[in-house]
Formats: sequence, C-alpha cells, structure tokens
Amino acid sequence: VYSYDVPPGLTSANPALATLGIDLEIARDVAGADLVHSHTWYANGAGHIAQLLHGIPHVVTAHSLEPLRPWKAEQLGGGYRVSSWIERDAFTAADAVIAVSHGMRRDILRAYPMLDEAKVSVVHNGIDLDSWHPVEDATLVRALGIDPDRPSVVFVGRITRQKGLPYLLRAAALLPPEVQLVLCAGAPDTPTIMAEVRAGVAELQKTRTGVVWIEEMLSRHDLSAVLTSATTFVCPSIYEPLGIVNLEAMACGAPVVGTATGGIPEVVDDGVTGRLVPIDQAEDGTGTPRDPDRYVADLARILTEVIGDPQAAQRMGEAGRARAKRDFGWDRISRRTQEIYRSVL
Repeated sequence: VYSYDVPPGLTSANPALATLGIDLEIARDVAGADLVHSHTWYANGAGHIAQLLHGIPHVVTAHSLEPLRPWKAEQLGGGYRVSSWIERDAFTAADAVIAVSHGMRRDILRAYPMLDEAKVSVVHNGIDLDSWHPVEDATLVRALGIDPDRPSVVFVGRITRQKGLPYLLRAAALLPPEVQLVLCAGAPDTPTIMAEVRAGVAELQKTRTGVVWIEEMLSRHDLSAVLTSATTFVCPSIYEPLGIVNLEAMACGAPVVGTATGGIPEVVDDGVTGRLVPIDQAEDGTGTPRDPDRYVADLARILTEVIGDPQAAQRMGEAGRARAKRDFGWDRISRRTQEIYRSVL
C-alpha cells in the first residue's frame, strides 16, 4: 500500500487541481502493471492517464457521479468542472465500468449515454464480516454519552448535502421524548453545512434530552458497539448509490430505516431487514425532496413505528445480519470483481 502527498507547489491549489497532481504521480508509478482499477474521480484521472500512457486496461468503479452531486461546487468551486471532466473522460474510455448497485448502473447510463451498456456491470460493495459484528459493551456506550436503557436512533456519516442530516434533525423533533438521537457525524464538506447542522443540533437540544453528537472518528470496535446498541439505524440520504454504512449497521444487528432512493432499496428489504421511507425527488440532479415537510413527516413516522415495536425491530436486525453475511461478504464480491478483470485482460 502506497500513499501520496500533494505535490509541492499544489498544496494551496484548488482541491481538484491538487488531486490531478497526485494522479499524475500515480500514473507514472503504475508502469508495468497488468491492469489499473480506480475508484471515484479522485483516482479516475490516474487510471485514465495510465491507460493512455502505458497501454494497460482500466477498470473504474462508480461510487457516485459528479453530474448528480452539483452541491460539490460549494466545496470545489471551479474544481467541480475539473472533477466532472476527469470522471467523464475516464468513464467513456474505460475498458469496464463497475456500478455498486443497479440504481447506480441506471444513473451511469443516463449521465453518460455514449457508454456501451455491455461494459457496465453491477458489483455491490462488500464489508469485512470479521470486523463488523455485534459488540455488546454497555460501559463503552455509556462513556460516549448514550443511555443503553433508552431507545436510540443512530446516524453515522459525513456531514454533506447528500446524507440528509438536516432532514433527520427536523424528524427527530417529532420522535417520542424517550428516544435518543445519536449522531456519529463529522468531516463536513463546507463550513456552511457544518454551521447548519450545528444550529439544528443546538435547537433540538433545547427541547429534548438524549441528543448525542460524537464528532470524532470512532474506532471500528467502538462504532460497532454504538451500532449494536441502536434500536434502529437511520440513513436519511437524498443521494446514496449503495451505502456501505447500511451494510455495517446490518452486520452489527441493527435494523435500517433508509430513504427509498439510489441503491438503498437493494440493501434494505422493506419490512424484513428494515424500513424504506418514501421520497419524491426533484429531477435537477440535487435529489432534493419535492415536499420536504412530507419527507420529514414520513421519516419521523417510520422511525417511531420501528422504535415502538422492539420485537419486530430485533427480528429485522437479525434478518439484516443474516443478509449481510449471505450477500455482502468480501469473498463473494471479490470473485465477481475477478471475473471482470479476466474479461478485459
């Protein structure tokens, strides 16, 4: 495993330009490789340049699509046009494109209609089931400020537009008073979204107890303990090609309440491993709910229903863990990826 620093002279450049500088170094260093496989636009440039420079096959995996994340312009400024250019050229020239869900495959072909459908395959993300499993540790959970004797809704994710955290904060105000809201949330895209979330949390804490915000990155063991303690996990994303965090929650035995968008319905079996929240979204690429109040109300209603039936929640959690073990272990995912490698070599 090799890591790269931003090249000297680009440390204060636009993040997209700094990324491209790293990509050039990676492309230089993979000379002699049989195949290069890149994930996300951050590495797509390296893979595409290596393909051109060294004449080796390039496989890309799409975890998100720049045309469907216009809010990234808040973070990158003009660099968003650079990231979009890198992604588009890499995808159109790639020897194979892997989509992490069937929903993502549809999005890829809509965003890049010039692509040959035959070279776009679906391989779901996987998780390490030896690392993600139930961890019963009430002492640790209490030390983090969570009361294991009260029901809890747990969110884990970065503070970005796509994760839908402001909608969750509004929905939490409608939950029964005994319910805790546990936010394992950090790494904000911009100061603006961080300020919005901080204000929302402060407002919520004025009217209810048990609002716990853990901003620091937890170890896998500690996060597993938090997920295991959850009455339910929640994924209020408005854009989510798959959602690895949902798999991690399922592996820890937590039922998942998630938005019925992107690849989430391919992970959450409604009524079996969790519940899906309906959403009617704008078609402008932002994923914004057409009726935010309705989405917030539906999210609160479904969370309340899951919390209100602990036995059903436990059954869904057990079913979710079984599904994670059956369908999303790395052994299965790696075999499918190897098949794609062989097809381009």
